[in-house]
Amino acid sequence: MRKMLIFLPVLLLIFAGCDKNSTESAQSVPAIIPAPLSLTPGKGHFRFTTRTRIIIPAGDNEARLAAGLLASLAGNPSGAVPEIIEGEKAARGSVFMAYDPQITNAEGYVLDISSKQIKISAGTAAGLFYAVQSLRQLMPPEVEKDQMVEGFAVKVPACVIRDEPAFSYRGMHLDVGRHMFPVAEIKKYIDILALHKMNTFHWHLTEDQGWRIEIKKYPRLTEVGAFRNETVIGHAGRPPLKYDGTRYGGFYTQEEVKEVVAYAKERFITVIPEIEMPGHALAALAAYPELSCTGGPFEVATKWGVHQEIFCAGKEETFTFLQDILTEVFALFPGTYVHIGGDEAPKARWEKCRLCQKRIKDEGLADEHELQSYFIQRIEKFLLANGKKLIGWDEILEGGLAPEATVMSWRGIKGGIAAAKEKHDVIMTPNSHVYLDYYQAEPAGEPLAIGGYLPLEKVYSFNPLPAELTPEEQKHILGVQGNVWTEYISTPEHMEYMAFPRAFAIAETGWTPDRLKDFEDFLARLEVQKKRYDALSINYFKGEYRNTRAAATK
Repeated sequence: MRKMLIFLPVLLLIFAGCDKNSTESAQSVPAIIPAPLSLTPGKGHFRFTTRTRIIIPAGDNEARLAAGLLASLAGNPSGAVPEIIEGEKAARGSVFMAYDPQITNAEGYVLDISSKQIKISAGTAAGLFYAVQSLRQLMPPEVEKDQMVEGFAVKVPACVIRDEPAFSYRGMHLDVGRHMFPVAEIKKYIDILALHKMNTFHWHLTEDQGWRIEIKKYPRLTEVGAFRNETVIGHAGRPPLKYDGTRYGGFYTQEEVKEVVAYAKERFITVIPEIEMPGHALAALAAYPELSCTGGPFEVATKWGVHQEIFCAGKEETFTFLQDILTEVFALFPGTYVHIGGDEAPKARWEKCRLCQKRIKDEGLADEHELQSYFIQRIEKFLLANGKKLIGWDEILEGGLAPEATVMSWRGIKGGIAAAKEKHDVIMTPNSHVYLDYYQAEPAGEPLAIGGYLPLEKVYSFNPLPAELTPEEQKHILGVQGNVWTEYISTPEHMEYMAFPRAFAIAETGWTPDRLKDFEDFLARLEVQKKRYDALSINYFKGEYRNTRAAATK
C-alpha cells in the first residue's frame, strides 16, 4: 500500500495542474505531511453540508477539542459550522469520533472517509486530534481563512488512513533569549507544529543576552536581565565588531506564559521550558552578580557566543536561587520535563574560585567537569523531588551523567549513542541535520545566518536511530527535535523563513518510519500544501530544496 502512497500524490498533482477548478483539484490530492503509515484511496468524496454533525463520546472535553477544530475549519468558507453532539452511533452525513481499545499507540488513529460519512477511531483524544489534522490537510486550503466564499462546498476525497507515529517525542525548539517574539507569533508557531502532528514545544527562555520569563521572587531578573544596552551588527565572528546602539529587551509575564501553555495544551502540545545553568547565565548574573564567582559587576551580553561568567557552584546561595526559580517554573509548566541547558559552561572561573575549589575537595570530586556533574545532579534531585524530570544538552554527559537525566544530543549523534548505551533516554537534535539557523541555500542572496549549509533534502535524510545501537538500546531514542536559534533572526517573518518547510521534514522524520520516507514524494506533497501555507500566511522558504552542493561534487 505504501508504494501507492508514494506515487499517487505526484500523479494527482499533475492532474491538479490541468484542472480549471483550483479548489476542486486541491481537495482531490491526498498530500498529507507527515506521510501516514498507510493510505488506501476510495471512490468519491464526503461533502460537508448544513446537515453535517460531528458526534463525539459523551462528556469528553478532549474529544470536543478535536471536534471544535474540525467544525471551525468546515464552517470557515461555507458559513455552515457543523453542530457537535454527543452520541454512540454514527449517522449518515456525519463525522463520528470514537475510541477503539485495539488502537494501542496513544497517538494512533484510523480515518475512514466515504461518500456517506467519516469515521474517526483512536485510542486517545490525541489520536482523534491527529486524525483531524490529516482530514484538515485533505480539505481545500480555503478552510484556513475565517471568511465565507459564496456557494463553496467543503469536500474531502474518500480514503482509509491507518496511522501512528514512529516516535513519541516530536518537537521544535525556539530561542527567545537572543531575540524574542510576540505571544501571537508563539501561538502561530504552535499552530503550525500541531498541523504537522508535533507534540512538543521547547521554549528556550534564558540566555546571556536576555532573561525572558517573569520570576516574582527575583524581580531584577526582568528589570535588569531582560534588557541589553545594544546588539552586535552583522556576524559576531567577523571582527571588528559594530553595535547598533539601541536598547533591546522584553519578557513574558507569568500570565502570558500560562496563556501559551494552555493554548498549546488544547493542541496536544507539551511546552518544555529551558532555564540555562550553570552557563549562559550572564543576564541573570547582571541582575544578581553575587551569585557569580567574581562578584561582578556585569552587563547583559550584547554579542553572541560563549561567555566566561557562570553560576558559582561553591555558593549555597546559588542553589537556593535556582531552586526558587524552578519552583515558580513548576507552577507554570505542568509537563514532566524541565530543560536546564548544561551546555557551553566554561570552567575558567571555577578553576580560580576558592569556594568552587573547596566544593571540589569537600565532595571528593576529581575536577571542574565533575563539579558540573555535581551541579546538575543536585538540580536533578530537586526536580525529581517535585515530580519533574531533567533534560540537558549532551555536555551533561561530561563528568558523569545525572542518574535519570534525558540527553539532547546536539553535537552530532555521538552523545546520544553514548547516553543510550548507558540506558538513558535520548532526543536526537544534531546540528548536522536539524539546526535551522543554518543557511538553507547558498549564502549569496540569503539573510545573514550563523553559518553552515542545511538544505531541506539533508534535513529530510536524517534517521534518528543510529545503526551503532542494538534494538534494545534504540528504545531509548525518544524522538527528534529541530532547533531555531535566533542570534541572527530578529523578526517573526525571518523566523518562519528559516524554520519552514525544514520543520515539516523534521515532523515527517518523527512521525513516519524511515523505511517509508521518500524525498521526491515529500516534495510533491509539499507542493500541494503550499496553498494551505499561503492561506495561513506562513512565510516559508521557496528556494531550492535539494542539496546542490552534494550534486556538484558527484
